[in-house]
Amino acid sequence: MRILLAGLAGAIAMFVWTAIAHMATPLGTIGFHQMPNEAAVLHSMNDSIGMKQGLYFFPWVDMSDPKAMEKSEALEKTNPSGLLLYRGPGQGMDSDMTPMLIKEFAKQLVQALIAAWIASMIAAGFITRVSVVTGIGISAAIATNVSYWNWYGFPLDFTEAAIIIEVIGAVVAGIAIAAVLPRKTA
Repeated sequence: MRILLAGLAGAIAMFVWTAIAHMATPLGTIGFHQMPNEAAVLHSMNDSIGMKQGLYFFPWVDMSDPKAMEKSEALEKTNPSGLLLYRGPGQGMDSDMTPMLIKEFAKQLVQALIAAWIASMIAAGFITRVSVVTGIGISAAIATNVSYWNWYGFPLDFTEAAIIIEVIGAVVAGIAIAAVLPRKTA
């Protein structure tokens, strides 16, 4: 029961921090830019992609082709490249963010429960438990963010901001978890 309460406290702390990070700091928007000539690009995307929602990688090369890497290099010399997360008209985010917020809290609850479970097994004091949860958070923060920067060219400032949000979330979750869990001795 104590692990569940610690996980819940950690998730609440993390959720509050991420809300602050996205609503009261610039961290949630770092790395985003308005697309030049947006109206023309949106019109072209709608004409070309229409309602086929998805994640698009361009220029596309069939990776089963034995010459895929050579073709990709050639195309990238003469064409733009990137990833496009696309939703057709009317498929965008609903103005009611409640379902997304519930999913986000559920994800953070699972993270905090795992961290609380691990921290509960450590015969250590408050600072060490906070450090362990922070270490788990750092690992999670770099797991995908650094790979997306490295492989897909996500902007470095976006990557750094995402990592900062996650790491601070782990610190506040660690403090909450360590405060709720009783001190375990060897």
